[in-house]
Amino acid sequence: MPDSKELNSLDAKQGERMIEVKLRFWTNDLASSEGQIWPKHAWTSGVVRMERNRSHGIVPGNPVAFNSLLDLVAVIEKVLLEHGIQLHASRRMRKYISGPREAEVTK
Repeated sequence: MPDSKELNSLDAKQGERMIEVKLRFWTNDLASSEGQIWPKHAWTSGVVRMERNRSHGIVPGNPVAFNSLLDLVAVIEKVLLEHGIQLHASRRMRKYISGPREAEVTK
């Protein structure tokens, strides 16, 4: 984790302290009539997009499509990277992550 001396922290308003990724599922062409939907039904495809957040300096880019629920994690990762978001491992996640391998350090 970066040293607190390396980063400048900022005050953030309530509601702008979290980074939000929006997930939207397509619902078109399920019902037989144009402009109609089946309530609570959707396709397994759609788009992922970032929400605007002035405190974090996030300006939403174009949504990124996914065609399967299996694509979802990769598309979320792509959207986060495109917006320069750096994630830090939670305590629970750290048990799966170790430091750099020795072979990588000696190169």
